[in-house]
Amino acid sequence: MSRPISELVLASHNKGKLRELQAMLGSAIRVRPVSEFSDIEPEETGLSFVENAILKARHAARVSGLPALADDSGLAVDALGGAPGIYSARYADGGGDAANNAKLLDALREVPDAERGAQFVCALALLLHPEDPLPILCEGLWHGSILHAPRGEQGFGYDPLFLVAELGCSSAELPAAEKNRISHRARAMEQLKARLGIA
Repeated sequence: MSRPISELVLASHNKGKLRELQAMLGSAIRVRPVSEFSDIEPEETGLSFVENAILKARHAARVSGLPALADDSGLAVDALGGAPGIYSARYADGGGDAANNAKLLDALREVPDAERGAQFVCALALLLHPEDPLPILCEGLWHGSILHAPRGEQGFGYDPLFLVAELGCSSAELPAAEKNRISHRARAMEQLKARLGIA
């Protein structure tokens, strides 16, 4: 990295994701949401989390003129061959978090506890400019399993169904600060901050 980054744009319109990423980056970098520059969301045509993160970061860098950080993340369930995967946010065709959770529970209705393993996946892509040929890429995995019913009021997305085995609670039962310390996004962000020299 030729020069330190003092300001960047976060390529997301997801308020929960924005909150988490801003909290993890701290005050070392001024963070601006892409919504300050454009309401248009690029089409996620990639076939992997990494590809979609790069697509979103390129778009955000283009519309803002700033270095751009994008996150593409989701839930990969072992018994479903990695689904919903990159389609996690639109698993129930636009019905939102409640509809996505309901569809997941339905898909796993006959699956026993021992086969309900899953992982949250996060891919972060940081581009210095829209044509950056060498994006910084970081990935994080958070292993757990899928509960039979939602638990907890924190977080967003699939958090109420994701059992954090070592803590005996769902991701949605964790305080935000604890989730931001151990989640898939936290693990990817830890790598990114090391690459950027941020404590």
